[in-house]
Amino acid sequence: MRALEPLELLRIGLDRISIYLPIIAVGVIALGTYWLVRMAPKLLEPAAPVAAKHEPDYFMRGFVVKSFLPSGELRSELSGKEGRHYPDTDTFEVDEVRVRSVSNEGRVTRARADRGIANADVTEVQLIGNAVVEREATADAQGQPQPALVFRGEFLHAFTDTERVHSNKPVTLIRGEDRFTADAMDYDRLSGVADLRGRVRGMFASKEAAR
Repeated sequence: MRALEPLELLRIGLDRISIYLPIIAVGVIALGTYWLVRMAPKLLEPAAPVAAKHEPDYFMRGFVVKSFLPSGELRSELSGKEGRHYPDTDTFEVDEVRVRSVSNEGRVTRARADRGIANADVTEVQLIGNAVVEREATADAQGQPQPALVFRGEFLHAFTDTERVHSNKPVTLIRGEDRFTADAMDYDRLSGVADLRGRVRGMFASKEAAR
């Protein structure tokens, strides 16, 4: 039996190795895929919910924000020295706030305070510090004149769309020449009733003084 030459031995060895090449290749690909999966960032894991922070997302200084009715008429105007918008509540916090709103019937209400918190469409405003809400003199459905109304206090909660004013702190109500004070108040223009609570005091102007 003749001895195999080196080249023949090499060819036989390569032939045998080639039989196992597909298996070796599949193993290498599997190991590579496993390594890539291990090293890849976990993008598909659901992120843990993050509680919204009460932090402003933008600021305004010396600003005026106006909103209009579909007819194009002015509905409300919000202005102040500095304003901060909070996205978690969609509210504005305003220093030296000023508000002017116009009802559907054309009644004008003005409000001001050291600080205010208003919702997005300025239909609800909390007035804090030297708060004043003024409704100009108007006429009722029968055409009878209605005197101007002024509310004063350290806190007033005004609803400009329904023309309501609420306060859980001492408040002063001035109606024409009449003056009332109370520990708390709810006023509803629709009913025309001011519900004064706590220690209530009133001073009515005499008819002679009103002339």
